[in-house]
Amino acid sequence: MADHPWVKGFPGAVTVCDAQGTIIEMNDKSAQVFEKWGGKALLGKDLMDCHPEGARARLRTILETKSPNIYTIEREGQKKFIAQLPWHEDGEFRGIVEIILEIPHEMPHFVRS
Repeated sequence: MADHPWVKGFPGAVTVCDAQGTIIEMNDKSAQVFEKWGGKALLGKDLMDCHPEGARARLRTILETKSPNIYTIEREGQKKFIAQLPWHEDGEFRGIVEIILEIPHEMPHFVRS
């Protein structure tokens, strides 16, 4: 991600894998979030090895169907927004970008027309 310096200081974790599920990019926040599993040493590793079986099945589905997976979780009192989204280059599926953002427990929701 050196070509895009804005992502280095981005407050959310950005992790990118290729179409085979190999981790190819991590910003600093991603390395921090996944530090106990190796941080930047996860680059070049299989994404499946970083998840329990239930999550592996979902990740396999995302890779096969090239469809997004968006949800929230709460861990250790912190609520997080997770988006696992397909990315493309020249119209060809290239993998998944995962973005993890810490969010407040209560937040406004607006309906706009």
